[in-house]
Amino acid sequence: MSESASGRRAAGHPGTATYVIVAAFLTALTAMEVTVFYVRALKPVLLPVLLLLSGAKFALVVMFYMHLRFDRWPYSAVFLVQLFFAAVVSGSLIVLFSTFFAGASA
Repeated sequence: MSESASGRRAAGHPGTATYVIVAAFLTALTAMEVTVFYVRALKPVLLPVLLLLSGAKFALVVMFYMHLRFDRWPYSAVFLVQLFFAAVVSGSLIVLFSTFFAGASA
């Protein structure tokens, strides 16, 4: 939290209450992830649910704790471009290894 010499917060940045609320949401999302992992009925949809929950946690951390929500657009754009490339590489590796292991088991 940035404060000026007079002790006031900079315009547009959230206060302590916002960070506590975000932390509570992160805790709840983590508890949901652990619960989903141990519920056997959710086994068929385990991966998509965990990816969705972890994506929500990632978005909250990036927006609030890394302050991208309050930064200028070029900073966010640099981050999002790198995130896009990381997603493409991860997706490519998933396709590559799923094809490799599918061929090995046949």
